[in-house]
Amino acid sequence: MKLTVDIQVACDDAGIPPEAEIHSWIEDAIRWCGQPDAGDVEVVVRIVDAGEIQSLNHLYRKQDKATNVLSFPAGKLEGLPYGVSRSLGDLVVCAPVVAAEAKEQDKQLGDHWGHMLVHGMLHLLGFDHQTDAEAARMEALETEILAARNVTAPFEV
Repeated sequence: MKLTVDIQVACDDAGIPPEAEIHSWIEDAIRWCGQPDAGDVEVVVRIVDAGEIQSLNHLYRKQDKATNVLSFPAGKLEGLPYGVSRSLGDLVVCAPVVAAEAKEQDKQLGDHWGHMLVHGMLHLLGFDHQTDAEAARMEALETEILAARNVTAPFEV
């Protein structure tokens, strides 16, 4: 698998992880979900301020508030020529919300960034948490991925 992560930083925030770290979290989520042979794939990670994510959250989820991460899956794209990378979709992460949550929840900022990136990627890979069963499955997977990198389970803090 060749993974291309297009990282777009659209805000000023000192706590944004280095690009290599963002790429690593995205790759871990894909591989952990059993998709190492997904072919060449692309993901866009856009890092924004509270105003931009609030606008997107209002437009697409009808919730007029800032949130930590939004996922926009690309869906199935048929008829791509051989060798063309397949887009998994876009993640939009709000740097100030992630920082505020990490502080409020007494978590390491880098660990919380990792959790948000993994959470968003799982949505791009088809996981959801609309029902209790879906939430339990997704939370267990997030916990396993984070534990593999020595990050405390986010749901036990």
